[in-house]
Amino acid sequence: MTGGETGPSPRLLIVGPPGAGKGTQATQIAETLGVPAISTGDIFRANVRDETELGVKVKTIMDAGDYVPDSLTNELVSDRLDQSDAAQGFLLDGYPRTLQQVGFLDDYLSGKGQALEAVILLVADRDEIVERLRKRALDQGRSDDTEDAIRHRQDVYLRETAPLLESYRSRGLVVEVDGLGTIEQVAERIDAALGERGFRSTAAAS
Repeated sequence: MTGGETGPSPRLLIVGPPGAGKGTQATQIAETLGVPAISTGDIFRANVRDETELGVKVKTIMDAGDYVPDSLTNELVSDRLDQSDAAQGFLLDGYPRTLQQVGFLDDYLSGKGQALEAVILLVADRDEIVERLRKRALDQGRSDDTEDAIRHRQDVYLRETAPLLESYRSRGLVVEVDGLGTIEQVAERIDAALGERGFRSTAAAS
């Protein structure tokens, strides 16, 4: 948001099934709104690479093949959100993943007089997603990426995200967008949906 434009700050979360192009759309949305796209995977890798105190903890856990606990994930995310580029907004990708993390994020933002403004949910037909991922696996020579494996990942996604989406739906935060189509088509739908919520691109505002 530039030029003194009024409206909600773009503090957003994007959610979508594996294969729906969430990462690609997250980058594009963040660029459009002029905020950083923040993913837990990127945070973990950056801290491990830079050998920060938190990064050393993460590496030890991951090297042991263990799941990074909520407490450490929360600490890493809040540390990233404290950085200056996230002061005027952000787009979270891959966090929160549990209801405990939802509660932590709520409390963290509330402590700053802020709140999550919207949850972008990419919706896509399961069979079409599976077919898309199967074709991609074959094109890339990944014969081990079977239809059963792909469907299992879809099941895990549905199981993990259902409680989170229920929580956010009850607050009227979920914005559903059809995730099937070209990158450009999906991006246009997201832009239109966010526009209805009062979010405008920095390019449009300047």
